[in-house]
Formats: sequence, structure tokens, C-alpha cells
Amino acid sequence: MSRRIPALVAALLVLPTLAAAQRGGFGAGGATPDNSAAFSPTAPTFPTNDPIIRRIWALGMDSSHTERLSQVLFDSLGPRLMGSPDLKRAQDWLVGTYQSWGIGAKEERFGTWRGWIRGPSHIDLVAPRVRTLEGTMVGYSPGTGGRNVVYETVVLPQFADSDAFVRWLPQAKGKLVLVNAPPATCRPTDDWAENAAPEVAARMDSVRQALARSWGGRNVRGTGYSLALGGGELGVRLEQGGAGGIVTSRPKNGWGTREIFETYNTRTPAITLSCEDYGLVFRLTENDQHPKLRLNLDGTLLGEQPVFNVVATIPGTVHPDEYVVLSSHFDSWDGSSGATDNGTGTITMLEAMRILKQVLPHPDRTIIAGHWAGEEEGEVGSKAFTEDHPEVMKGLQMLFNQDNGTGRIVRINAGGLPDAAAHLDRWMHTVPVEFLLQTGWDGSPGRPAGGGSDDFSFSCAGAPIAGLGALGWDYGNYTWHTDRDTYDKIVFADLHANATLTAMLAYLAAQDPTQITRERVDLVALARQDSLVNAARGPRGGRGFGFGRGRGRGAAWPECEKAPRSTNPRLK
Repeated sequence: MSRRIPALVAALLVLPTLAAAQRGGFGAGGATPDNSAAFSPTAPTFPTNDPIIRRIWALGMDSSHTERLSQVLFDSLGPRLMGSPDLKRAQDWLVGTYQSWGIGAKEERFGTWRGWIRGPSHIDLVAPRVRTLEGTMVGYSPGTGGRNVVYETVVLPQFADSDAFVRWLPQAKGKLVLVNAPPATCRPTDDWAENAAPEVAARMDSVRQALARSWGGRNVRGTGYSLALGGGELGVRLEQGGAGGIVTSRPKNGWGTREIFETYNTRTPAITLSCEDYGLVFRLTENDQHPKLRLNLDGTLLGEQPVFNVVATIPGTVHPDEYVVLSSHFDSWDGSSGATDNGTGTITMLEAMRILKQVLPHPDRTIIAGHWAGEEEGEVGSKAFTEDHPEVMKGLQMLFNQDNGTGRIVRINAGGLPDAAAHLDRWMHTVPVEFLLQTGWDGSPGRPAGGGSDDFSFSCAGAPIAGLGALGWDYGNYTWHTDRDTYDKIVFADLHANATLTAMLAYLAAQDPTQITRERVDLVALARQDSLVNAARGPRGGRGFGFGRGRGRGAAWPECEKAPRSTNPRLK
């Protein structure tokens, strides 16, 4: 759905729209809008004379606080692992920051989770040669009691069945078990594609796929157990069988990056090594060159700890029981600083609230910023909020969620509600034209959020949501859940724009004279349309055109899931 726009705006839109149509459009499966140039308009095109929109632009683009806030959060406070004192310390700072701006904020307890303190990690190869290895503990790992411990290593063999695995366990007693596949290469695939002869690149691709099949899944190497995200039930079973610990590596398809997640071991350490150093130790072990690793790990398990969401509120004056929610998760994995997952989403919403307090101190509807904990454990905090606040679910006008990196917002999913799309269409034709171009907004109602971020917790109930999808900046390979997710990866020009656009949309949602209704799109019909379009496009045609942008691609509306109120182990 679209509205008539001024001739100047129409002229601005023609060329980008034609280019997008040639590439496959702006819809769910079409190409992202061509906005590869950095977002830096010096003279925005305002389609209306709304003074608040203009004031938001000035505050967000010309007087941003995002650099200052980011430096404190990512450099001084650092990662925010669920249940850790680091998360609580950062939440205290967040509440204090809101209160210093005159915005009411509080920590809402919703349950408990296992706690852990990460101290220093020192991992050295001491035989057959000496090398300090690039490695650390995975989250929640036991340490070595603050002392040096030297371990021999063993490779997890391929087993005929789980009984054979159990018979082998005595051979792992007291040793570190290498439980991930050996890297065939630590070069990313685009390097191979660019430099290798085609047949050589194809062979390497086949080797990597074979290794992934042999070492992956829920039956790793025939053991009958899964590694889950970092150790899983296999790590626990190895600990029970007397192994000294596990060595893992989950390299990304990029230079020098790896994922760092968690273990459920309670006595023996679980460490992660870089692709290069894991490959070194694996080859030494495989070739009977008897490597030994010296570990000095400081990790403290704290047991169940209280966990909280941070909720900030600007009360409404006309419709106080109707709500606009700015949504972002505050927790992170702790292999790095959690800057782009989801620190930039946090800063977007924090900065938007700062701006809104100045331009709209008494909104018609109540504006809430929800900084959720436990998203990385399965949207735990946001699910708990929906259960604990039925009044917000009943009166929700719109929730804006951002959670996929530092890039500027280039797509908006209206969550499968046609009236939400109609309202968004009005709002998007009120903000500067540059934002309309940037997002490629086409009026699509989209689809319900399908999980993986906190908008799911609301969308599953049919509540109005807008998923604000960011440009990638190679997020998946370099910062998402990695050891490189740090302050220096933030693109502040894009972050300024995201906070500014979010503040504008929240303002328009809070002041809109009509409330969004909750009629849903026909997902069966949309699935049928997608099938027809994909068939017409052929095998290289993408995932569909123009019919929606949600992650929920099925024909049934996603079902809500109950929030766990204490540690819920993910062992598989």
C-alpha cells in the first residue's frame, strides 16, 4: 500500500525504485534496496512541515550522544552475559543514565539464571614447542582454580555407535578432548573463490562440507550426543566419563573470527581456540606428536542469580493505557564486548528515548523502552515481560525492534498486520524522504516475526510490531557472536540515522489519532503467492517478491512460548 507523494519526492524515488525492480524489488525475498553509499544527507527532504520531526532530526543527526554512550557501554562496562555481575552492573548504569535525563526507569526481576564470573584465561602450547595460543574459556566454563594445569590432548574418534563411545571414554581420562572438526582451511570462501582455480575451490568446498557432516548434528562422531552451542550434552558426558575438559573451535567464514558461546560443564573447563591454533593442536594430536597444553583459567560459577529487564517509561497523557515500545535486548555473549549484538540496538533505543524526552515530554500514548535480558537464551526476558504485563499487550500500539548489527535500517517488517502496515505507510511518508529511500518501504504487511529476536515474543500474540532490519556490514562473519564484536566495528553515521528514524516513528506512533487493529494477513495465501513467484523466477530467483518481510515463512501463525523463569539448559 502506498500513498500519493509530492512531485519532488516522486522524482527522487524513480531511479532507485527502477533499479530495485531490475534487481528483484524491495520485498521479503527481493534484493535489499540499493543504499550501499553511507547515509549522510546534509539537506534532508522533509515532506511535511512538522516541527517535531525537524527537531528530532537536529537532535539525532547533529547532536548525537551515541559515541559517548557506546564508549561507556562497550569499553568500560563490556559484555553482558545472562546472569553475570557484568550484566547487572551495566543494567544499573542504564537505569542511572535514564534517570539523569528525567526518564523513569527500573529493573524488573523476572526470574533467576546461572551466574558466572569470567576472569583471565591463559592457554599455552608447551610441547612439542612453546606457543601462546589464541584462546579463552567459553561462557560459564569452570576454571582451573587459579593455577597452571598441563593436559595432554586427544581427538574425538568416529564411533560405530554410542556404546563404542562409552567403551572409549577411559582413554580420555584426564585429557582435553578436541570435539570440533579440524579446519580444512582458515581462509574464507570468498578468498578461495577469488584466487583459487575453479576446480581447486570446488574440491575445498567439498572437503569442508564433508567435515561439517561428519562432525555436526545431534550425533557427533557417532557418540549419540550433541555439542549444542559450545559443549552441550557431549561436553557433560565427557566430564562424567573422566575427561579433563574439551577444546572447541567454531570459526566464522571470515578472517580470524570465531563464535564463543557456552558450556554446561560444572567441573572441567571448556575452551575455544582460534581456527589457526585449533588446527595446529589438532594436527599435532592426530600425528602423534604429543602436544601438551598449559591452562590457567579463572572462572567462577555462582549458581542461580536474580535476572532483570530494564524498563524506561515516558508516561502518556491522553491514552496512558496505550503503549509504544522501543525494543532491544541488552544481554550479549561475552567473548567480546557485545557491540553490534545487540549493543547498537540498545544505543538506538536509548538515544531515541533521550531525543523523545526533549521533543515530546508528554506524549499522548505511553512510550516504553524495553531492554531485555536473556535474548541469547531464547528471548527469555521479553517473553517474561509479555506474561507479566498483560496491560501492555492489550494496549500495544506498536513495538519497534532492532537487533542485527550496526548498519542503517534498510527494511521494515510490519509483522503480518495490514493495519500496522497502513499506519507505517503514513508515518514513513512523514519522515524525511531519505529514510523512505533508505528502507525501501513498499507498504507490505510483511509476516509475523518467526523467532531469533524479541519481536517474536510480541508478534506471536498478534500484537503490532515493526522489525527494523539493518544493513549487514558482514555482520554474520565478523561480529555476530564473535570475539571481534567491539566498539571499533560501529558505524556511527548509520547509528545516528537509526536512532533518529526510530525516534520519529515512535513519536508518530504515540501521537497517531487511531489505534492499530490486529487483523492478520492470510499466511496460506501468501505462501501460495510466494510459490508462484519463485516458480516463475526459477531456481535463482530468490525467496519471493513483495509479499512480506517477516522471518515467519510458514502458513501458520507462530505460537507463543512460555518464558523459563530459571536456567533452562540447551544441551542439544
